Amino acid sequence: MTGRLDGKVAFITGAARGQGRSHALTLAREGADIIAVDLCSQPAWMNYPLSTPEDLDETAKLIKDLGRRVVHTVADVRDRAVLTEAVAAGVSELGRLDVIVANAGVCPLGDDQPDSTWFETVSTNLTGVLNTVEAGLPHLREGGSIIATGSFAGMRPQGVKNGPGGSGYSYAKRGVAQMVHSLAMTLGEKFIRVNAVHPGNCNTDMLNNPPMYKAFRPDLETPQREDSLESFASTQIMPIPYVEPSDISNAVLFLASDESRYITGTQLSVDGGALLKAGVSGL
Repeated sequence: MTGRLDGKVAFITGAARGQGRSHALTLAREGADIIAVDLCSQPAWMNYPLSTPEDLDETAKLIKDLGRRVVHTVADVRDRAVLTEAVAAGVSELGRLDVIVANAGVCPLGDDQPDSTWFETVSTNLTGVLNTVEAGLPHLREGGSIIATGSFAGMRPQGVKNGPGGSGYSYAKRGVAQMVHSLAMTLGEKFIRVNAVHPGNCNTDMLNNPPMYKAFRPDLETPQREDSLESFASTQIMPIPYVEPSDISNAVLFLASDESRYITGTQLSVDGGALLKAGVSGL
């Protein structure tokens, strides 16, 4: 049996763990070779643990175990020059580029964060997406697919109100949605499609950390994961605390495949009805 992405190459940021690793493995299972990038360090302004070089190495190993090729690089999405080099090296080895998944992102919540956290968050979650797309676009073939990770928080009017990191997160994700709309109009004549996937609560380290627990349970001094599950579930219409990374990856796979060849400029929510509960509707 052939895969839905046989012969294609995908460039994925934030690939060391969480949604990014899930996307990389999902696309690899369907035949894609992968250019995988992640920061793999801990900036001083981040208040929950990020991925490590060992995490990225593990992603690469898992891709190879699936019989696919991978070029993996430690790189900061805020540095366009480094990303450009990483993509060029990957294309040189793997031969082409068909899919860009601009997935890397952070969410450092908390009223105790300095104001500069707003800028660091926007630089990662919005400028990093722009840098990813700009770095990959010169190599992208006709019929290529650009997929950006947004968030339901960026689609609802109130966004996230939990310190400068929360505000910056919402601003950046709104920017991602606007970028998708504008860039889809720009690249459509070249048969390059641009779409966003907007997760709700997702069962990754971005959700499962003390600052996030505190955001959902401000009534407790040091809430734990089990204290927060009911509050997580209050966000969605469906009675679930979160979606799984694989749920997002299934949407990414569809948008990466030729099955979505005429779908562009779409804001695809995978959120268990979180936007509906927030009163956001396309009607």
